[in-house]
Amino acid sequence: MTGEEALADREDVAAKAEASGPGDEPVAEGVGTGVGTGTDDLEPARDEPPMGAGSFDGIDLASVLAERDEYLDALRRLQAEFDNYRKRTARQQAETFDRASEAVIERLLPALDALDLALAHVGEKGEPATDLDGAFAQIGSLLRDVLAKEGLERIDSTGVAFDPTIHDAVAHVPAGDDDGAAGDVPGPAVVETLRAGYRLKGRVLRPAMVKVRA
Repeated sequence: MTGEEALADREDVAAKAEASGPGDEPVAEGVGTGVGTGTDDLEPARDEPPMGAGSFDGIDLASVLAERDEYLDALRRLQAEFDNYRKRTARQQAETFDRASEAVIERLLPALDALDLALAHVGEKGEPATDLDGAFAQIGSLLRDVLAKEGLERIDSTGVAFDPTIHDAVAHVPAGDDDGAAGDVPGPAVVETLRAGYRLKGRVLRPAMVKVRA
């Protein structure tokens, strides 16, 4: 092709472009015909599985809910076991503390008995109380107050009905020989306390040693 022919072809192409108008786009070869576009090689669009009842994007909601309930049940059981463990531990600690207190108080009972004997001797000798007698009385009062706050209760009632759960009868007197110590109490009654007994938090720690009217 000569230069004049090439120039003529370019002018012909330009003239055709102007004749097509500004809004018309040149149609590419093969568009809409399926020829030369490679559409036969494209994979068809995959169909998404429909969302069925009880599923979400392939997840089985029934299985998820069942698993959730299983975990909740396990958590509740674990919480109940922990509560039982906490209560059992607190109870064991309280019992251990009570046993330790009981052991200490039992060791102090002979000291209380000695104070009782000393105070009884002061009242029997018929002499004016001395400073030493007052000190004994004060010590005994302070010690009993401290032990009372720990739950210790004295058992030394006279003139009451005999109760084998709190009294230990070591002597008996016939009816009429009790000098009225038992008053009008019918049946066996305590006429004299030979040694005081004690309760600790409602439980008999040591029964009172008493003389009973038969």
